[in-house]
Amino acid sequence: MESAAKSAREILTGLHDVMASKVDAQAKLDRVVEVIGDALTSEVCSIYLLRDGALELCATLGLKETAVHVTRLGSGEGLIGTIAQNVETLNLDEAASHPAFLYKPETGEESFHSFAGVPIVRSENAVGVVSVQHVEPRRYDEVEIEALQTVAMVLSELIANAGMIDDLSLGSTFDDTTALLSGQPLVGGLAAGAAIFHQPNVRVEHVVAEDTEAERQRVYSAFAKMREQIDDMTKQADFGAGSEHEEILETYKMFAYDEGWSRRINEAIDSGLTAEAAIERVQQRTRMRMRQIDDPLLADRMHDLEDLSNRLMRIVAGKIGTAAKLGLTEDSILIARNLGPAELLEYDKRRLRGVILEEGSLTAHVTIVARAMGIPVLGRVADVRHKVRDGDMLLLNVEQKSIIARPQQSALDVFQAELADRQKKKARYAELRDVPAETTDGTRIALMINAGLRDDVTALSLAGADGVGLFRTEFQFLISATLPQRERQQRFYREVMDAAGEKPVIFRTVDVGGDKALPYLKIASAKEENPALGWRALRLALDQEGLMKAQARGLLEAAAGRTLHVMFPMVSEPWEFDQAKAIFDAQIAYLKGRKRQLPTHIRYGVMLEVPALAETLDLILPKIDFISIGTNDLTQFLFAADRADPRLAERYDWFSPAIFRFIRRVLKTCEGHDVDITVCGEMGGRPLEALALIGIGIRRLSITPAAIGSIKAMIRTADQGELTKKMDELLANPSENMRQTFRDWVEAKGIETG
Repeated sequence: MESAAKSAREILTGLHDVMASKVDAQAKLDRVVEVIGDALTSEVCSIYLLRDGALELCATLGLKETAVHVTRLGSGEGLIGTIAQNVETLNLDEAASHPAFLYKPETGEESFHSFAGVPIVRSENAVGVVSVQHVEPRRYDEVEIEALQTVAMVLSELIANAGMIDDLSLGSTFDDTTALLSGQPLVGGLAAGAAIFHQPNVRVEHVVAEDTEAERQRVYSAFAKMREQIDDMTKQADFGAGSEHEEILETYKMFAYDEGWSRRINEAIDSGLTAEAAIERVQQRTRMRMRQIDDPLLADRMHDLEDLSNRLMRIVAGKIGTAAKLGLTEDSILIARNLGPAELLEYDKRRLRGVILEEGSLTAHVTIVARAMGIPVLGRVADVRHKVRDGDMLLLNVEQKSIIARPQQSALDVFQAELADRQKKKARYAELRDVPAETTDGTRIALMINAGLRDDVTALSLAGADGVGLFRTEFQFLISATLPQRERQQRFYREVMDAAGEKPVIFRTVDVGGDKALPYLKIASAKEENPALGWRALRLALDQEGLMKAQARGLLEAAAGRTLHVMFPMVSEPWEFDQAKAIFDAQIAYLKGRKRQLPTHIRYGVMLEVPALAETLDLILPKIDFISIGTNDLTQFLFAADRADPRLAERYDWFSPAIFRFIRRVLKTCEGHDVDITVCGEMGGRPLEALALIGIGIRRLSITPAAIGSIKAMIRTADQGELTKKMDELLANPSENMRQTFRDWVEAKGIETG
């Protein structure tokens, strides 16, 4: 990258003279495009700036001069508008081939084919675009793109000081009216508190370095201080030795010590940037890469790097005080664009009531840590930092995917009443902890929990559950920076079983692939249009036999001297079960040959989520001990409807005769076989669906721990015989709105539904 630094440095030298000159701002811009064009031997160089809400051509070399201050593009309009809207770089050998291409005849650009453009960024917003063009079609080298990005940073300072762009703060004015925002549920719960922003923005005031060696020493010193902070936080994390959260922080620490990251910052300093500008340039490239990453896990790791960049920037700029450092003086809801796990751990858990993120995802490290801390989190809340101000009263309801900012007293009263009602219900459910889930006519229903973390297993005793009906082993793989070794897996599985005590834990073998990709597991495959139907779960595990062998042996060794429950996901045909069990059999033979202690008994089961398996149950039933009906995947496969698509989620109701008839047919096929049948997934944790499942013959439910209390209370007010009679009637002659018909009947019977 030495040539990139040299190219950028040459441009910076020219720009330094331009900025120091006594001419007006327009003359400076005119000179800037000449400097860039000369350094990059570019036939066209243009600068567009945000003025009066549009991107205006303010200077150009190579296009028609008459187009300056005439050509204007809106956000998202043409290539320039697309760059600004997405805050991304475009590098095209044929500009007209891009779907956003828009021809502006007054510019005379029809003779130019290649195009490259980078955003001019100020306070994370695009305030302009600098672009270059050539007649000959070609992609621009990385060196040239690096140089353009450096130029864009200098331009950001120049145009802001000259007052040549819109005041971005104009779009962030507030009044005292109530605002309603929505997002994606990440960690459930209700919370009320004052809005507090995680960190102040550090604005880069000086871009061009006077002494590159001094800037380099500033960065070295900041890296040392940041790493010391991360080490201290890792030691202070109070989740217990060996927990998954410790592994998350170790992954986070790995980024803090990443030499590649520090090298890229050094290269930016070599090009002539100050320490702050160098960090910002690398951070901008990270953000652009994040927008191009489809893999959610890789994107989450990029978020960790973004979090560290923010920390490093604050240290270099001498602005290290976050809201955590200042301390929380009242019940607070934290707001951030994104948040690293270590940063969340800095907050006082006694005052922190909730977290709102502009980004975030279900698999993000901060989500995992927040769940362990019991803090509600709502993610993907668009533009929250421009719609909420520091100190605003916020009402957060993750289940309703909503935030009320600056609520009226009436809304606050309703919210507080709901919060109090929840506390009363939780207290009442706690009283039922040691009482069996039994209907009024004596039918016992086994209530088990779904889990994925070691800490989840503690909910068994707190909720009074009968066991873990689904333990998702892939979580250990998803939060790890590398493939977990067999010894680590063995230790983890043993700790889970120890935590469960005498209660059973059904381990589902690793379900990765599709939308749960592991970046460290190299799998040669084309991009899948529908990951849920693709190369995932048992399909992938059988192909990656080493992965399955290590997990099989880890489970067998962990369960030495006790019963092991193993379940294979996404079985489509009996031979897939046979192949999976053969891997376990081979590991049993291996351990026997070395006289290792084995489980006293092994119970094997399958997930029934692919409808095809229902057609061959007679072939597989003699070989298995249990079946778990995975309603999440099963319903989307039955309806051919992606459950992640909100339009389809509203179109197809879980309370459907198709689903209940299918499950009832499975139950009838299993009659006469000594096979346990459990419904796991979200459906079993919803009150009406749970009652209906009991009505068609389900006697085992595996649900989220938070739903155990309410479902148990509901079961104890229902008559199983009446439920069965009603479901037989509904499935024989389904009403147009089966859900409403069943709800009316349940209410008339006085059954408690929470």
